[in-house]
Amino acid sequence: MIRIKRVYSEPSPRDGIRILVDRLWPRGVAKTGARLDAWRKEFAPSAPLRKWFGHDPAKWIGFRQRYRAELTDSDQLSALKDLARLSRRKTVTLLYGAADEEHNQAVVLKELLDELR
Repeated sequence: MIRIKRVYSEPSPRDGIRILVDRLWPRGVAKTGARLDAWRKEFAPSAPLRKWFGHDPAKWIGFRQRYRAELTDSDQLSALKDLARLSRRKTVTLLYGAADEEHNQAVVLKELLDELR
């Protein structure tokens, strides 16, 4: 199972493996308080794509397309397939810092991982 959750939300035992998928460390979050199992910066959108998107819902469709292209055209595809396989056996929670729960990279990453399962 793959879940997504804001890194600012309270950690839960139901989260399973907690992976931060932001390129930048979220403001105001203590590294110990986040209770991460991994910080996978390489799964986050590139800096130019992140800046272009700026969490503008009007750019969501373009962001989804560009981010998916970055993920599938990168050296990370093998690691993403491994993560998708792991999620068949264990719960994996993708953590993100964005305030918008519908328009962020974790939503897109979860979609792709679900397809790779």
